[in-house]
Amino acid sequence: MTARDEPDRSGNEPSPRTGEVVRQGPRVALAVALTLLTYALFPAVPAANFPIYEVGSVASDNVIAPFSFRVLKDSAELSRQQEALARTVDPVYAFVPSALDSTQQQLGAFAAALDSAYAHHARDTAAVQAAAGAFGVNLTRAEVAYLGDRDRRGRVIDAVAQAYRRWLTAGVAAAGSLDGVSGEVVVRRGASEHSEPSDSLRTRDEFVAQAQALRPETGGAAGRSAYDRILHAFFRPTIVGDSAVTEMRRNQLRRSVPVSDFDVRAGEKIVGANEVVGTEQHEKLRALHRAMDERRATVSGLRRAAGALLFDALIVALLGITVLIFRPRLYASWRALVVMACVTALVLGGGALVAHLHPLNPEMIPVGIAAVVISALFDRRIAMIVAVLLAALLGGQAVFRGTNALYLNIIGGAAAAYSVRAVRTRQQTYWWILVIAAAYSAAAVAVGLSRDLPGASILASSGFGTLNAVISVVAALLLLPLAERYTGIETDLTLLEWSDLNRPLMQRLSVEAPGTFAHSIQIANLAESGCRAVGAHALLARVGAYYHDIGKLVKPQYFVENQAKGRNPHDQLTPLQSAQIIRNHVREGLQLAEEYGVPQVLRTFIAEHHGTATIAYFLERARAQGGPVRLEDFRYTGPIPQSAESAIVLLADGAEAAVRVLNEPTPPRIREVVEHMVRLRIDQGQLGAAPLTLQQLELVKDEFARVLSGVHHARIDYPVSSGGIGAGFAAP
Repeated sequence: MTARDEPDRSGNEPSPRTGEVVRQGPRVALAVALTLLTYALFPAVPAANFPIYEVGSVASDNVIAPFSFRVLKDSAELSRQQEALARTVDPVYAFVPSALDSTQQQLGAFAAALDSAYAHHARDTAAVQAAAGAFGVNLTRAEVAYLGDRDRRGRVIDAVAQAYRRWLTAGVAAAGSLDGVSGEVVVRRGASEHSEPSDSLRTRDEFVAQAQALRPETGGAAGRSAYDRILHAFFRPTIVGDSAVTEMRRNQLRRSVPVSDFDVRAGEKIVGANEVVGTEQHEKLRALHRAMDERRATVSGLRRAAGALLFDALIVALLGITVLIFRPRLYASWRALVVMACVTALVLGGGALVAHLHPLNPEMIPVGIAAVVISALFDRRIAMIVAVLLAALLGGQAVFRGTNALYLNIIGGAAAAYSVRAVRTRQQTYWWILVIAAAYSAAAVAVGLSRDLPGASILASSGFGTLNAVISVVAALLLLPLAERYTGIETDLTLLEWSDLNRPLMQRLSVEAPGTFAHSIQIANLAESGCRAVGAHALLARVGAYYHDIGKLVKPQYFVENQAKGRNPHDQLTPLQSAQIIRNHVREGLQLAEEYGVPQVLRTFIAEHHGTATIAYFLERARAQGGPVRLEDFRYTGPIPQSAESAIVLLADGAEAAVRVLNEPTPPRIREVVEHMVRLRIDQGQLGAAPLTLQQLELVKDEFARVLSGVHHARIDYPVSSGGIGAGFAAP
């Protein structure tokens, strides 16, 4: 460290270099934070070597696969294909011969049990019913009586056994097991299997219907019901659905569906330069990006991360340098930089959301939010520069590579910046939306026609741009009041709100100090006209003039415009006391402004509308009385006007008051008074800090003379006989 760099050991002031570091440190930290946020939202390497071209676009370069990879199917599509193939498997049913054996054994045991029951309890119906019930056959008394005859019982049992042998041997499926089954089914018999139509398989209901042909004809209703009851009781299906084998075969087919649409080999051309990108090429490009991301995750990403951070940092730094060079006052305002950083971060977040949901629709990136807020809060030129740099920052991210993000958002962002002008009505916001939407639509048409895209694609792009315009303007309008309050910079929307003469402070002024109120309105007209002549902020001057004299509300009767003729309370005061009351209306006006929450930009008119001029009338009275006179006791505290608008209000205030005392305010005399008052303020040094040239002052004087001449125009002396009032009018 050299002697020049050493800190001041007295502890009073740091060295210039240290002070510069302290000043720039927070700004550098803000830029670093924006860079890190950009990298966090877009971690992939910007400007990747393998862009994802849109379907229908023309590739600018050859894209060659650097390694082998697979174009995997979408999980939903893969599942759909697997299920479609699985549904081609015919249901498998197995023939179960053991079911017939079991049926026959049960039937034989039942017959033996009945024989025994009838042999030992021939007259005991309940005993026979109990014996049958043990096999699940619930016989009625009539059926027990019918089966009591050994021959009839034998015929019934033989008929049931014959039905089982005839049809169960061929195969009978359980009731409902074929419901919903159509087409072919596979029937397995041992090691062999064959396919047959599902409607050719005999079901339980069909078996019962066919078995009626073997039923004994004797015995009437009791015989028929006994036969049916026994037939149902011992039936066992011999054709059974084999769901395990069916599902196994379906799973085999599911596994046979390839998980990829394409297998790309290393060195294979994915798309060639100047070729139209089709759906297949687009899917391969997306798969290549995914494969590259997976490969990157397995190796060190330090170099790639450094490159991505440097890419983002350079654009963020360029944004800061641009503000420093073209708008140094904004750069010097920490709050202004914070607001710009916040809206930039908001746009980055919106871009990340678009990248996640609709990466191929970059016209949805809300660059317009930053453009509208910055244009309304600061100016259109810096807003346009910010919009262009934001478009470059987002358009260079890998996810938007191969899209028209840069072009579309430069057009849309610039239109948003330029569309925001002086706001006079709320309806102007519709104009902002219309201009931004038109810009996006025009850009979409240009891109669509140059790439020969279908009309539907162009229309969709225009629709997304219009939606973006609406969202951006609405979001900007919601953010503007917060930004204004934080920065202390009021937009025209705020000024319009404070121009309402029905606000409480203006209502008080009109009621409690009507003369001051009328004077303020007149000053507002003069100031607005003068500002328009020189290109200054006319609305600001008008609203500032409304509030410049609100301090007179504290003691309105001490100001001539509020006094009744012939009654002047200053006659009872010393010149010093009067001067103190007059001078204090500035301080009291600032206190009222604080109490009523008047914006800071309007408070400057209260403080500066007299500058550091003297209260000449009472100063001369004090001198006429003799004795020591301190000039500072008769001087306003200032400061002198710092802006063109407050300087014009100061001039209007003096010119209007001077013209008011003229007996004959003819245009030439009014012009002389205006010339005199402007020259006097220049000589007093009241315009030394205001950015007004002599040429502009001439224009202001012309406007003052024109407006005041119109106010103090001559009037016709109407005859009293016709109801008029003449110069010599006297009440009867």
